[in-house]
Amino acid sequence: MTQCPCGSDRALTDCCGLVLESGIAPSPEAMMRSRYSAYVLCDCDHLERSLAPESRHDFDLASTEKWAKSVDWLGLTILATSGAAESDEYGRVEFAARFRQDGTELTHHENSRFRRHEGNWLYVDGDVIRTPVVRSGPKVGRNDPCPCGSGKKFKQCCGR
Repeated sequence: MTQCPCGSDRALTDCCGLVLESGIAPSPEAMMRSRYSAYVLCDCDHLERSLAPESRHDFDLASTEKWAKSVDWLGLTILATSGAAESDEYGRVEFAARFRQDGTELTHHENSRFRRHEGNWLYVDGDVIRTPVVRSGPKVGRNDPCPCGSGKKFKQCCGR
Protein backbone atom coordinates (compact mmCIF):
# COMPACT_ATOMS: atom_id res chain seq x y z
CA MET A 1 0.00 0.00 0.00
CA THR A 2 1.38 3.39 -1.01
CA GLN A 3 0.51 6.05 1.56
CA CYS A 4 -1.00 9.27 0.23
CA PRO A 5 1.54 12.14 0.15
CA CYS A 6 -1.05 14.59 1.53
CA GLY A 7 -0.60 13.24 5.06
CA SER A 8 -4.11 11.87 5.49
CA ASP A 9 -2.79 8.49 6.74
CA ARG A 10 -4.83 6.80 4.02
CA ALA A 11 -3.71 4.86 0.97
CA LEU A 12 -3.10 6.95 -2.16
CA THR A 13 -5.74 4.91 -4.03
CA ASP A 14 -8.34 5.72 -1.33
CA CYS A 15 -7.46 9.40 -0.99
CA CYS A 16 -5.90 11.80 -3.50
CA GLY A 17 -5.52 9.07 -6.11
CA LEU A 18 -9.28 9.20 -6.67
CA VAL A 19 -9.16 12.96 -7.33
CA LEU A 20 -5.98 12.73 -9.44
CA GLU A 21 -7.63 10.10 -11.63
CA SER A 22 -11.08 11.68 -11.98
CA GLY A 23 -10.22 15.36 -11.57
CA ILE A 24 -13.28 15.67 -9.32
CA ALA A 25 -12.99 16.73 -5.67
CA PRO A 26 -15.87 16.66 -3.17
CA SER A 27 -14.55 19.65 -1.18
CA PRO A 28 -12.01 22.47 -1.32
CA GLU A 29 -9.84 20.54 1.16
CA ALA A 30 -9.87 17.41 -1.02
CA MET A 31 -8.83 19.50 -4.03
CA MET A 32 -6.05 21.17 -2.01
CA ARG A 33 -4.75 17.82 -0.81
CA SER A 34 -4.82 16.46 -4.37
CA ARG A 35 -2.91 19.49 -5.65
CA TYR A 36 -0.20 18.94 -3.02
CA SER A 37 -0.04 15.25 -3.98
CA ALA A 38 0.17 16.27 -7.63
CA TYR A 39 3.26 18.37 -6.86
CA VAL A 40 4.83 15.46 -4.97
CA LEU A 41 4.02 13.00 -7.79
CA CYS A 42 4.76 15.53 -10.56
CA ASP A 43 1.25 15.19 -11.99
CA CYS A 44 1.31 18.65 -13.57
CA ASP A 45 -1.66 17.85 -15.83
CA HIS A 46 -3.79 17.64 -12.66
CA LEU A 47 -2.37 20.95 -11.44
CA GLU A 48 -3.50 22.59 -14.68
CA ARG A 49 -6.96 21.00 -14.88
CA SER A 50 -7.64 21.76 -11.20
CA LEU A 51 -7.35 25.49 -11.90
CA ALA A 52 -10.48 27.59 -12.39
CA PRO A 53 -10.75 28.70 -16.06
CA GLU A 54 -9.89 32.32 -15.18
CA SER A 55 -6.69 31.15 -13.46
CA ARG A 56 -5.26 29.10 -16.34
CA HIS A 57 -3.99 31.99 -18.49
CA ASP A 58 -0.53 32.13 -16.90
CA PHE A 59 -0.01 28.45 -16.04
CA ASP A 60 3.30 27.20 -17.46
CA LEU A 61 3.36 23.40 -17.54
CA ALA A 62 7.10 23.09 -18.26
CA SER A 63 8.27 25.43 -15.48
CA THR A 64 5.80 23.91 -13.01
CA GLU A 65 7.14 20.44 -13.74
CA LYS A 66 10.74 21.61 -13.50
CA TRP A 67 10.12 23.26 -10.12
CA ALA A 68 8.11 20.32 -8.71
CA LYS A 69 11.00 17.97 -9.58
CA SER A 70 13.61 20.29 -8.06
CA VAL A 71 12.33 20.08 -4.47
CA ASP A 72 11.90 17.38 -1.84
CA TRP A 73 8.38 17.49 -0.46
CA LEU A 74 8.29 17.15 3.34
CA GLY A 75 4.62 17.45 4.30
CA LEU A 76 1.30 19.23 4.17
CA THR A 77 -0.62 20.68 7.10
CA ILE A 78 -4.20 21.85 6.65
CA LEU A 79 -4.78 24.71 9.11
CA ALA A 80 -8.36 25.80 8.32
CA THR A 81 -11.10 25.06 5.79
CA SER A 82 -14.48 26.41 4.73
CA GLY A 83 -16.93 25.72 1.94
CA ALA A 84 -17.58 22.01 2.13
CA ALA A 85 -21.39 22.20 2.35
CA GLU A 86 -23.52 21.12 -0.62
CA SER A 87 -24.86 24.66 -1.01
CA ASP A 88 -21.46 26.39 -0.92
CA GLU A 89 -20.12 27.87 -4.15
CA TYR A 90 -16.89 29.25 -2.66
CA GLY A 91 -14.42 27.82 -0.19
CA ARG A 92 -11.05 28.46 1.41
CA VAL A 93 -8.20 26.30 2.62
CA GLU A 94 -5.35 27.62 4.72
CA PHE A 95 -2.38 25.29 4.48
CA ALA A 96 1.35 25.02 5.04
CA ALA A 97 3.39 22.91 2.59
CA ARG A 98 6.93 22.12 3.68
CA PHE A 99 9.69 21.34 1.20
CA ARG A 100 13.46 21.34 0.84
CA GLN A 101 15.05 23.24 -2.03
CA ASP A 102 18.80 23.46 -2.56
CA GLY A 103 19.36 22.09 0.96
CA THR A 104 17.14 24.68 2.66
CA GLU A 105 13.85 23.75 4.35
CA LEU A 106 11.08 26.16 3.41
CA THR A 107 7.36 26.48 4.09
CA HIS A 108 4.73 27.79 1.69
CA HIS A 109 1.88 29.10 3.88
CA GLU A 110 -1.19 30.14 1.90
CA ASN A 111 -4.87 30.97 2.27
CA SER A 112 -6.31 29.51 -0.95
CA ARG A 113 -9.59 30.35 -2.64
CA PHE A 114 -11.66 27.71 -4.42
CA ARG A 115 -14.95 27.87 -6.29
CA ARG A 116 -17.37 25.31 -7.52
CA HIS A 117 -17.39 25.13 -11.32
CA GLU A 118 -19.76 22.77 -13.10
CA GLY A 119 -20.14 20.79 -9.88
CA ASN A 120 -16.42 20.48 -9.14
CA TRP A 121 -14.14 22.41 -6.79
CA LEU A 122 -11.32 24.29 -8.56
CA TYR A 123 -8.41 26.39 -7.31
CA VAL A 124 -8.82 30.10 -8.05
CA ASP A 125 -5.87 31.76 -6.31
CA GLY A 126 -4.39 32.34 -2.89
CA ASP A 127 -2.74 34.80 -0.57
CA VAL A 128 0.70 33.85 0.68
CA ILE A 129 0.98 34.33 4.43
CA ARG A 130 4.38 35.64 5.39
CA THR A 131 5.81 34.97 8.84
CA PRO A 132 7.63 38.02 10.19
CA VAL A 133 11.32 37.62 10.94
CA VAL A 134 12.04 38.14 14.63
CA ARG A 135 15.47 39.32 15.71
CA SER A 136 17.14 36.79 17.98
CA GLY A 137 19.67 39.14 19.58
CA PRO A 138 19.53 42.63 21.04
CA LYS A 139 19.23 45.63 18.75
CA VAL A 140 22.56 47.25 17.96
CA GLY A 141 22.59 51.05 18.24
CA ARG A 142 24.59 53.30 15.93
CA ASN A 143 27.12 54.14 18.65
CA ASP A 144 27.39 50.62 20.08
CA PRO A 145 30.47 48.49 19.37
CA CYS A 146 30.05 46.62 16.11
CA PRO A 147 28.96 42.99 16.70
CA CYS A 148 31.48 41.81 14.07
CA GLY A 149 34.27 42.32 16.64
CA SER A 150 36.21 45.00 14.76
CA GLY A 151 36.33 47.31 17.80
CA LYS A 152 34.76 50.14 15.78
CA LYS A 153 31.38 51.73 16.42
CA PHE A 154 28.58 50.04 14.49
CA LYS A 155 27.90 53.21 12.45
CA GLN A 156 31.56 53.28 11.31
CA CYS A 157 31.66 49.56 10.42
CA CYS A 158 28.84 47.21 9.42
CA GLY A 159 26.19 49.92 9.89
CA ARG A 160 27.34 51.79 6.77
